[in-house]
Amino acid sequence: MMNPLKHMSLLLLLLQTLSFSLLSTYEAPEDKEDIFASRACPAFLVFDNAAYLVDMTIELPCHCKPEEAHSVVWYYQKKLGSPDTRALTDFQGTSVVDSSKVGRGGDLRSRFSIRLFSLLIFRAQKEDSGHYLCGTTKGDFFYGYDVDVQEAHRVSFPWSRAQRRGRAAAMVARAASRSNQDLPLYQVFTSFWPWSVCDRCGIRGEQTRVGLCYVKSDYLHVRYRWTSQTVASCGSSAVPQRFGLTQTNHQGAELGVRSCQVPCPPKSIPQPEQQALLEFLGYNDQAAQGVPVYYHNHPVDTPLILSCPGAKPEHAVAWDQGSRPLYRSQYMEGLNMTFRLFIDTGHHLHFSPATQDDRGSYYCWIQGKRAAEIRLGVYYRLGHKRLLSDPESLYALRIILLCYGGMTGVFVLIVLLKYTWRTVRPKVAKY
Repeated sequence: MMNPLKHMSLLLLLLQTLSFSLLSTYEAPEDKEDIFASRACPAFLVFDNAAYLVDMTIELPCHCKPEEAHSVVWYYQKKLGSPDTRALTDFQGTSVVDSSKVGRGGDLRSRFSIRLFSLLIFRAQKEDSGHYLCGTTKGDFFYGYDVDVQEAHRVSFPWSRAQRRGRAAAMVARAASRSNQDLPLYQVFTSFWPWSVCDRCGIRGEQTRVGLCYVKSDYLHVRYRWTSQTVASCGSSAVPQRFGLTQTNHQGAELGVRSCQVPCPPKSIPQPEQQALLEFLGYNDQAAQGVPVYYHNHPVDTPLILSCPGAKPEHAVAWDQGSRPLYRSQYMEGLNMTFRLFIDTGHHLHFSPATQDDRGSYYCWIQGKRAAEIRLGVYYRLGHKRLLSDPESLYALRIILLCYGGMTGVFVLIVLLKYTWRTVRPKVAKY
């Protein structure tokens, strides 16, 4: 019979050999092309024009850099050539920010992250518009962006006839004004993204469409690059200041929302072998078809912003409070100033502020599929003075009264038993 120690050593040797073979199987090829080595940086620094909507998450990739540069530093300038230049990095190229802890309206330094040489700006605000440059600590610049963050001045619902008539009349008035005065120099228009997919399936959902402000002119600055040589976003630095667009309302973006309903795709039925393997591993059918669950605790009476994990600006995102859908036609930001609960243009769910009644499960949808469940807990801070009307106070008072009533009942029962025993015992003794 083989020695158990020798048997164990043979097993470890076999596993080590197998692991080495697997590692050699997935070894990266030596001749893999380096994208930074194949793409040369421009000799003259130019800026790519990019327009976004407020509250979106912006990703700016550094498309080129020298091979010897192992980290990058991102710089921000409000206006090109301004002495007020901020470095958005820890000078190691590894700054990482948890997006779930990023609030609205904070400083730009608290809302950015650098991942794989790309700059991410969470919940971009209009004040974040400006020039972003990818470079090194020595001040060498490789790539630049001219970012224009636009605020949605109008949310339109196409099913409203009154809104359609008002919007058409406004567009005619603006076009007439441009044809008489501004057409020789520039022309302002709204460029719409395609309608998104339906954000829910199986039930009534919504589709969104983002419209950004652009200007067409033959007098744009040549240092800025865009898809068309005569078109740039309204807030771009490529637009000459003498056009006066900064003093007008032309820079406003628009968000369109319309109703939709699509069936859910059929669920895939696993093969018997796969089902047996899932059962052997301890996965039941309900768990396999579920969504990831996230837990979040937040102090009461403070603002809270929830983000859908994995959502991008171009995605269709929807929110449900338990089994109740939160439609943009009812909870869109700006529709009702008295609502504490609303959805912004970047698909974030806001609580202003969070209360005890907001506790529970919140589901978010991405591209028509339920993507995550967020179980929200709202707690009181240490030292917070509770009111008698608070749910926790009422619950504690109910428990105290029940305990007091139970102890009183036990005490009364003991007294009755004792009294009965004293009255019955003398009669038994006489007999």
